Amino acid sequence: MYNQCRISCRCRAVNPDAFDDPFYYLANFQRVLSWLASRYADLLDREEQAFIEGFQVVPQASQALLVRMVMRKGGFFRESRLQYAEIGCPRLAAASLLAQGWLQADGPMSLAELFEVLQKAELVRSFSRHGVRRAVRKAELYEAIATLHPQAQSFTNWCPDHPEQVYALRVRPLCDRLRLMFFGNLRQTWTDFVLADLGVFRYETVALEADSRALRQRADVQFYLALHACRERLEQGDDPLLIGEAIAALHSENPWLLSRRDKALFEIAQLHEKAQDWPAALQRYSQSRYPGARLRRIRVLERSGADAQALALAEEAGGAVEGAAEAQALERIVPRLRKRLGQAVAGRRSRVPVTRLDLNLPRDERLGSVESQVQAHLHDPQAPVHYVENSLINSLFGLLCWPAIFAPLPGAFFHPFQSGPADLLQADFHARRATLFAACLAQLDDGRWKDSIRACYRDKWGLQSPFVYWSVLEPPLLEQALACLPAVHLRHCFERLLSDVRNNRSGMPDLIQFWPEEGRYRMIEVKGPGDRLQDNQLRWIEFCAQHRMPVEVCYVQWDTACA
Repeated sequence: MYNQCRISCRCRAVNPDAFDDPFYYLANFQRVLSWLASRYADLLDREEQAFIEGFQVVPQASQALLVRMVMRKGGFFRESRLQYAEIGCPRLAAASLLAQGWLQADGPMSLAELFEVLQKAELVRSFSRHGVRRAVRKAELYEAIATLHPQAQSFTNWCPDHPEQVYALRVRPLCDRLRLMFFGNLRQTWTDFVLADLGVFRYETVALEADSRALRQRADVQFYLALHACRERLEQGDDPLLIGEAIAALHSENPWLLSRRDKALFEIAQLHEKAQDWPAALQRYSQSRYPGARLRRIRVLERSGADAQALALAEEAGGAVEGAAEAQALERIVPRLRKRLGQAVAGRRSRVPVTRLDLNLPRDERLGSVESQVQAHLHDPQAPVHYVENSLINSLFGLLCWPAIFAPLPGAFFHPFQSGPADLLQADFHARRATLFAACLAQLDDGRWKDSIRACYRDKWGLQSPFVYWSVLEPPLLEQALACLPAVHLRHCFERLLSDVRNNRSGMPDLIQFWPEEGRYRMIEVKGPGDRLQDNQLRWIEFCAQHRMPVEVCYVQWDTACA
């Protein structure tokens, strides 16, 4: 339900001074170039170095026009769509860019690219010779003439009577490489600067050393681009077998990049598994060290009838499980395989009993979800109920452990626009910060934790975080949680989070009810008719029950008599 790193409307207020400088976007772009020149000089190739140097000497209007185009989508831009008050005449501004070779006038463009540039009415006029009807849709028009025009040609040849100039942006790949080196990924875009300027997203300030960078050598840049190209091919529907071979052939000494490759191989393997191509799925899962790959190999072996091999791998995994998720799955798989192979099956581990709450409620469509209806039913002014799901425990953990999470460790932070450390989901995330986390959690033992959480909430409010849900953690909820949640229970939860951040950030009960006057609480997982507990929910519920943390599972049936 709740999305990590989102912030409430109070954080979205526009900074009134953000755009006093009409060239604010140019200043941001120049900031990136300066950053790269000082931190990534040894990684830049000759083309990139020449671009950074040449950019400084072209006129400001030309710089601004190029950045405007880089920030927009597409590779072709018509002159009439490049009208900006601070830039002035786009043709004059484009002259220096054409001289540098960064733009090309009237360059070759495919029919698909032409369709991106022109409006439907213009296309109808340009291709009237084919008997195109004005009422036809743009997509239908393209299908009707695509086979007749397979070759790229200049805009002038496409539309000889059109009065405008069309420019091709030739430095898009170069600017993407610069963006990759700055952010360490291609997911973030130039608009991240704008959102930060506006105050929509605000980030913690982390001290960055000169060698704090995601990509350490030129080979890392090439590795990332090659992996990204494979992902794009996969999205376009290319053969997963060929793409998997290309990904498996990629090698790097950068652990962070290898983790990205492992994830890509895992996703390829999932496609093969879905298609029941067992040999291909096994091959890719075996090449991936992404969490869960070993478990999927066991399942594929079982599904393909290789029970003996599946059992051998499952027993090997049982000696060194990846985490609670794998352990839970192995508890089901191993007895099943042993039974099919005629081997003795050990008795199942007894489970901690969980309190059950059964409700028969009239269905109120105005309240929406079943969780909201249970919340409304149980709510009392003296015992308020909050719909928190994963947000509350994660947020309290994020606030108490803020110094450890945002510690400037090598390989964790590369640029000023990170919502959390890059190694957050790596297996050694906790181990690398063990001393820092121990210091944060020690506050739960000496009574300082409430003041620390309040201070962090006040000082860091609205900053991006991989754990804190600012839009949910309003002051009343925070104060009720601090009053009613025992420190020992929070320590249990926080230590479980740290044991497996990837899997344990989710699956927490939907609701929490507080009795502030009594200093107690209960958590409630809600299940509507026909719904069942998911594995991650079962793990959290059993964990809470084992540590005597009050948790109930509420099963709802709709009262048909009230329908």
